[in-house]
Amino acid sequence: MLSSKKVIGSDTQVVDLSPRVRSEKKVFLSPRTKREIPLYIMLLPAVVLVGIFSYGPMLGIVMAFQNFIPAKGFFESSFVGMDHFRYMFQLPDFRQVLWNTLFIAMMKIAAGLVFPVVVALLLNEVMKDWYKRFVQVVIYAPYFLSWVILGGILFQLLSADGIVNQFLGVFGIEPILFLNSAPIFPYVLVGSDIWKNVGFSTIVFLAAITNVDPTLYEAASIDGANRWKQTWNVTLPGMLPIIILVATLSLGDVLNAGFEQVLMLYGPALYKTGDIIDTYVYRIGLIDAQYSFAAAVGLFKSLISLIMVSFSYFLAYRLANYRIF
Repeated sequence: MLSSKKVIGSDTQVVDLSPRVRSEKKVFLSPRTKREIPLYIMLLPAVVLVGIFSYGPMLGIVMAFQNFIPAKGFFESSFVGMDHFRYMFQLPDFRQVLWNTLFIAMMKIAAGLVFPVVVALLLNEVMKDWYKRFVQVVIYAPYFLSWVILGGILFQLLSADGIVNQFLGVFGIEPILFLNSAPIFPYVLVGSDIWKNVGFSTIVFLAAITNVDPTLYEAASIDGANRWKQTWNVTLPGMLPIIILVATLSLGDVLNAGFEQVLMLYGPALYKTGDIIDTYVYRIGLIDAQYSFAAAVGLFKSLISLIMVSFSYFLAYRLANYRIF
């Protein structure tokens, strides 16, 4: 062992100069991280798929700034800058498509909030459990069917000689071409969207009702409140935080009017009121082969949607204390 003597005043101290060997082993992973390694391995395939199918195609954004020609590819196609975006805002068709998208999406957001709340309140008042479960199954079923199947059902129901027009004929009303009338078509979209999603959306509000303190109903009953007043003064205020949360998060869908639904139901005669951004991109991109212009329209929609989603999460945090992370 190396040592030296150090004299301080009249005292002599021995200083150890030999290197110290740490006995502790270096810990690279905490016990918690070691336990979570299998979970990370299970998550890895999903991360790879998201990277391939969600982030990989984002490289194609460059087409929005090019005069893209498939034979030349990304690297040899000419760069045109913001020309496609300027052309997009000059087109009367695009302004009509943007208005259709906003109009249909906002109606769906409003109806998709009001109807599930009403249905949840009505189901909460049903006393017979078997009847309540039966109604829930009936209204949940359409959610699990694709728009291809539901579109075929709607064509049969709403055709000129369908069940709906036959019922209207009993009252002397002439047949209505629901799926061929441009003014009516947006409301058909909203109504069929409610039919498909109202049952599933009701689940959230039924869960909110179960969290209301039962003693509040007892207190209201003692004060003489009937079922209607209990619903208005106890149930609805108890559901209000969830209603605010769902409403604010729905703002992120302000430009999502339902691509599959519109594609299954509309036709050229309905472009004026039924064509939305997604179907517009589909037509000009895949059918008319205007890839660069379609990419510019799609990028515009994505940027607006990103802003609205971020804003909706900010409002959800400020109004309902909802946080993702």
